[in-house]
Amino acid sequence: MKDRLIILSDLWGKEKADWLTDYTRFLEPEFDVVFYDTCTIGQVDKSDYSQDHLHQQFLNGGIDLAVEYLVEKEQTPIDILAFSIGGAIAWKFGLKTGNIKSLTSISSTRLRKETKRPKGKIELYFGEKDEHRPSIEWMENMQLEFTILPNKSHEIYREAEFARNLSKKISKQ
Repeated sequence: MKDRLIILSDLWGKEKADWLTDYTRFLEPEFDVVFYDTCTIGQVDKSDYSQDHLHQQFLNGGIDLAVEYLVEKEQTPIDILAFSIGGAIAWKFGLKTGNIKSLTSISSTRLRKETKRPKGKIELYFGEKDEHRPSIEWMENMQLEFTILPNKSHEIYREAEFARNLSKKISKQ
């Protein structure tokens, strides 16, 4: 029986997630993969499909709604792969439930505002050019494994080579 791996999208949800196949083609043979569209579970209105509009909805209750959804659906410890806002949702889910076996999160810049760390193995990835990434001091104080990728931006997770390499690493763990 395969281990379960949940994937939490970035703030764009499934509509702009064609890049996810670069992960799932490597992960699905190894894991029972379950995808959650953060917009759907956060009850985000996509009628104005702009970054600012979506982001504001997440900050004004969408993150909390998504966490509550996961609390209901995921009641045993799980492995999570999360992108951008998905990482903040996973982090808060972990704080609330303690049900994170592992969290691999890419470009989850909102984590810089967190003061407590969930239990479980946590590994973070950020592009060096992502101006909102947490400080190295914050990550060290939180006792996190992290990688800062030289000359990369916030959307590093959309790059096929990064996806392939990270997916292979996750599969081997």
